Amino acid sequence: MGKGAPIVSAKGHWKLGKTVVLVGMMGAGKTAVGKALAAKIGVPFLDSDTEIEKAANMTIAEIFQRDGEAFFRARETEVIDRLLDGQRSILSTGGGAFLAERNRALVARKGVSVWLDADLPLLWSRVKGKNTRPLLRTAQPLETLTEIYNARVPIYALAEIRVRARTEYSVEAMAEQVFKALSERKDVLELVE
Repeated sequence: MGKGAPIVSAKGHWKLGKTVVLVGMMGAGKTAVGKALAAKIGVPFLDSDTEIEKAANMTIAEIFQRDGEAFFRARETEVIDRLLDGQRSILSTGGGAFLAERNRALVARKGVSVWLDADLPLLWSRVKGKNTRPLLRTAQPLETLTEIYNARVPIYALAEIRVRARTEYSVEAMAEQVFKALSERKDVLELVE
């Protein structure tokens, strides 16, 4: 079997019963792990931020600048709701999406939330020195990341499934950990003939 090929068992194939919504901090691996997981199961990978940008025909930074955060968060909820109503998939969300109670309620009703739980040193090793994280464009980015982390972790902990990230895990190994956790939930991932 080639890398990224859907997992096929002699007994059948895997069926996703609910959209899997990946939540967690910037740098936790939601996009990379989500793509690998979707390829393993043989379902689409979607990214809520990318879908928002497509719908608005502008970047998230431009939406924030032009219309403000409240406008963006309302569009984010609309897009997540629409994606949860579509074909079953692996859905990566922006780091702030799961913070809103209305988004957590949508995910609980229509999908399943999976927290990619990476500790602060691992997150910092992945995001330091990158200019792609607007929230970290501060004089003290590690302090900023620490504040965000401490504020968000209790909310991410509300996710239905928690999968710990480890420094030694490759993207594929982390995707396998998520796959194992999902396969324990027959309402989420089931082997069908």
